[in-house]
Amino acid sequence: MADHRNGGNHSIASKGGAGGTSGGYTIDTSTLSRRLQSLYSHWREHRDELWGSCNAFAVATPPPSDDLRYLKSSALNIWLLGYEFPETIMVFSDKQIYFLCSQKKASLLDVVKESAKEAVNVDVVMHTKAKNDNGLTQMDDILNSIESLDSPVFGYITREAPEGKLLETWTEKIKSSGLQLSDVTNGLADLFAVKEAGELTNVKKAAYLTASAMKQFVVPKLEKVIDEEKKVTHSSLMDDTEKAILEPTSIKVKLKADNVDICYPPIFQSGGNFDLRPSASSNDDHLYYDSASVIICALGSRYNSYCANVARTFLIDSNTTQSKAYQVLLKAHEAAVAALKPGNKACDVYKAALAVVKKEAFELTSNLTKSAGTGIGLEFRESGLALNEKNEKILKAGMVLNVSLGFQNMQSKSSKAKSQNYALLIADTVVVTATGHDVATSLSSKAFKDIAYSFNDGEEEEDERPKAKVESKVNEFLYSKATLRSDNHEMSKEELRRQHQAELARQKNEETAQRLAGGKSATGDGRSSSRTSNDLIAYKNINDIPPPRDLMIQVDQRNEAILIPLYGSMVPFHVATVKTVSSQADTSRNCYIRIIFNVPGTPFSSHDPNSFKNQTDIFLKEVSFRSKDPRHISEVVQQIKTLRRNVVSRESERAERASLVTQEKLVLAGNKFKPIRLTDLWIRPTFPGRGRKLPGTLEAHDNGFRYSTSRADERVDILFGNIKHAFFQAAEKEMITLLHFHLHNHIMVGNKKTKDVQFYVEVMDVVQTLGGGKRSAYDPDEIEEEQRERDRKNKINMDFQNFVNRVNDLWGQPKFKELDLEFDQPLRELGFHGVPHKASAFIVPTSSCLVELIETPFLVVTLSEIEIVNLERVGLGQKNFDMAIVFKDFKRDVLRIDSIPSTSLDGIKEWLDTTDIKYYESRLNMNWRAILKTITDDPQNFIDEGGWEFLNLEASDSDSDGSQESDQGYEPSDVEPESESEDDGSDSASLVESDDDEEEEEEDGSEEEEGKTWEELEREASNADREKGDESDSEEERKRRKMKAFGKSRAGPSSSAPKRPKFRR
Repeated sequence: MADHRNGGNHSIASKGGAGGTSGGYTIDTSTLSRRLQSLYSHWREHRDELWGSCNAFAVATPPPSDDLRYLKSSALNIWLLGYEFPETIMVFSDKQIYFLCSQKKASLLDVVKESAKEAVNVDVVMHTKAKNDNGLTQMDDILNSIESLDSPVFGYITREAPEGKLLETWTEKIKSSGLQLSDVTNGLADLFAVKEAGELTNVKKAAYLTASAMKQFVVPKLEKVIDEEKKVTHSSLMDDTEKAILEPTSIKVKLKADNVDICYPPIFQSGGNFDLRPSASSNDDHLYYDSASVIICALGSRYNSYCANVARTFLIDSNTTQSKAYQVLLKAHEAAVAALKPGNKACDVYKAALAVVKKEAFELTSNLTKSAGTGIGLEFRESGLALNEKNEKILKAGMVLNVSLGFQNMQSKSSKAKSQNYALLIADTVVVTATGHDVATSLSSKAFKDIAYSFNDGEEEEDERPKAKVESKVNEFLYSKATLRSDNHEMSKEELRRQHQAELARQKNEETAQRLAGGKSATGDGRSSSRTSNDLIAYKNINDIPPPRDLMIQVDQRNEAILIPLYGSMVPFHVATVKTVSSQADTSRNCYIRIIFNVPGTPFSSHDPNSFKNQTDIFLKEVSFRSKDPRHISEVVQQIKTLRRNVVSRESERAERASLVTQEKLVLAGNKFKPIRLTDLWIRPTFPGRGRKLPGTLEAHDNGFRYSTSRADERVDILFGNIKHAFFQAAEKEMITLLHFHLHNHIMVGNKKTKDVQFYVEVMDVVQTLGGGKRSAYDPDEIEEEQRERDRKNKINMDFQNFVNRVNDLWGQPKFKELDLEFDQPLRELGFHGVPHKASAFIVPTSSCLVELIETPFLVVTLSEIEIVNLERVGLGQKNFDMAIVFKDFKRDVLRIDSIPSTSLDGIKEWLDTTDIKYYESRLNMNWRAILKTITDDPQNFIDEGGWEFLNLEASDSDSDGSQESDQGYEPSDVEPESESEDDGSDSASLVESDDDEEEEEEDGSEEEEGKTWEELEREASNADREKGDESDSEEERKRRKMKAFGKSRAGPSSSAPKRPKFRR
């Protein structure tokens, strides 16, 4: 514990005493008057039930101390006067307030006289004593005044033991005075329970500091210690954390250090020794973080003497028992917080938590702490607000509670003694509001995914692994913590994976059966949107038609019309009715213009709703004109084409915008805070236009992002509520560093409708060496250039990282809690190559998605929307395989990722298993449209036949040869069976021959010798070559013949071609 306490305790003596106003201390008279009124009105209203029926009471403050202590006498000083006045006695009666203190304190307290008279009509009487005076004379004067009251009952704080000569003398004096004494502790506790707005502000600042210390210092510190396997003691962690709290700027908190202090020395516990009492302390044992270990950390800080508290439990390679216990505790804690509403009783909070534990894990009831916390404020534990089963006190808006809940004396099956005993603890500071509650320390996450770490999956544990795969820190830039298991013990790992997949198959079939039985197939993507179009009218009135100059074709740009001379009259046509326009010249120097119109019933014409409204009318299909003025003809054609292009573009954009979901407006930061800014970014998709593209700036405002360039019309707003996933990908082997947003609903970028918006910077410039010659690797210019590129890349990555960190902090605020937003980062080590669209790309998983963010079109697949994954063309001798992703919404098309190298198969299986996604393997590509149609047409039959188990390759292999006939309706893709791939060994083949086809070919190929292996055939060929004397041929000649034979084997199929030899099973 620090020897020096900061000014957060507001003690006059601790800052060198007070000498009038020269000490820099001023009492806020408006606050004093308001709180004096509250004190006297509370005392007079609850005199009998809370104040011990006293008609006078005394509050005596002890001498200053460097120890952390919480006294109601000190709390009243700070609450009433703004500072703690040590060795000062205050006596309150209905007509007077008596002070017994030193002359210096009395001069500072002179301002109380006027405020007391105006606020509660009482007189302030000052009794001063010299430095070495024991104050007996002044005490007698005060007590004589009290004794003169009618039936005097004198109250004081009986639970505070007297400290110092002055208070010891005072206590002896009142006990020997013969006055009837009572305790006023409950009255003061109730007075402090409901906080004013200014007090709540202090509590929230203290809570923000506490939660920031946990998030910005403690969590990274623990991760680093465990990652690097350092040996540190609990006490050293305590000291480091205390320093971080006392220096708020070190944890990015903009609070004055003079106003900050700790509530208690930070508590770190691990290694089987746990104490969940607030009086616990950090010992000198080393931090224990082996498998199945638990680390408990509790922090408390004060701002302007107001306290806040937070406690978190961290699980290291937890087993199933520990994971379940924590999740039960988390539910119980959330239930307790939810019960904090005005009008509820304090006991309801504990009862809500207890009910959850009894329902979820009754056996843990005896391990639950006997209280769910206490009130918190000027005192760390406000005695009147204990959240236990017996407290009937009514909760009110403005109360602040430290909701602390834990399981103690827990046992775990482990071979390591220090992992056998453990405890769990969660604590938050919560403010009761008029409409419910506000968790002031929500910045520090307590979600299971954020407190559970997996560092040594291969070592432990006898107990079963939890199904919720937890995460570990991959590198210093990694936000997502999901990791794969270690590569040790391959056989046991494969067996565990098989068992886990079997359990997933059971769960998935049950889930799918319930969903199909409910008549829905998950959330659709809303593809069915009605498109409306207004009638295209060139002129509303005949008088609007411009007067004809000559009987020549005219283009009216303003009204978007073409005036065509027909039978001596100018007939207008809206330009949208024109399908094509063209011109042609003949040998007689005549020019022709031909205009073709959109007519109902024309084959291959676009389905415009306007063309079907008046199908019984007579339409003009096309018209041709001849002219001797080629210049005029070309001008008309160009004008019509340009006008038509603009109109079509405008109408297309209007139709796109009509289908957009209406969103709220972006609220600019304004004076609330300075927007978080990242400059010189490019955007994808790009803005339309033929001008030079310009970089722009991305700003984070109150409820969303805004990207804008120097052009007024190039601006995009992305609201936080519309963001489904956010990704940050730093440049490593790529040329760009990027931020990518995948949205719930489409937005318009320029005139393009999109759900994916990306902002990026190119980290290195494309340089072309003049002359095209190679430069030496030792060229100083080359080395310097590479260093500059590295520095530029690192700077860009760091700028993006800082932006991401600040936005994550913004998203950590309570108002964005429901959005559950956080920048995710692709896990490159789990990536694989594949073809999701038309070109090969490097696809990488994140903690919640499967993404490809470099090549367009982008790929973003939400893992929670995946029903199953089928790995296709998996078999012996295949260099590539395909991945088919089936979504829970059966209306969505199955996503295929083709041509994945077979070397990535095991890694993909492990990743899918780790993320709780059921996968199957098949030797064929499946016709998924037919399969999904069969499922949706008859879901009951699909459920009765075992659900997705028809894809189980292992189960089908163990059945008889005729078992394949049972999968009727689930056929391979509809490629014609007689067509064969030009290259039987092609890596990109999408259909593999079935076993039955191979058997038929073997039967038909009677000319082949059955039963001979490749080695036997090779030996016979060598013998034949030796007999013919080919052994003397040169190596080049043999290669030439082999290549010639290979070329013939690639020829198209013919009846005379020999059958392909088969692998034996």
